[in-house]
Amino acid sequence: MSDDKTNRGEGDRSRVAGGEDYEVEYFARKHGISVEQARKLIDTHGNDRETLDREAEKLKASAH
Repeated sequence: MSDDKTNRGEGDRSRVAGGEDYEVEYFARKHGISVEQARKLIDTHGNDRETLDREAEKLKASAH
């Protein structure tokens, strides 16, 4: 039996897909950080969006 390609389900918005360039770029742009900084945060803290949002804000605050 084949997969039902029409039943895609909902995306998991609680995670940042670190392997998807467009998601990393969006995350970086959203927080006003570089793509490299965003990738480092994902590598260090995993892909939980809530954790990454918090860490990105800390990173921005320490830069000022």
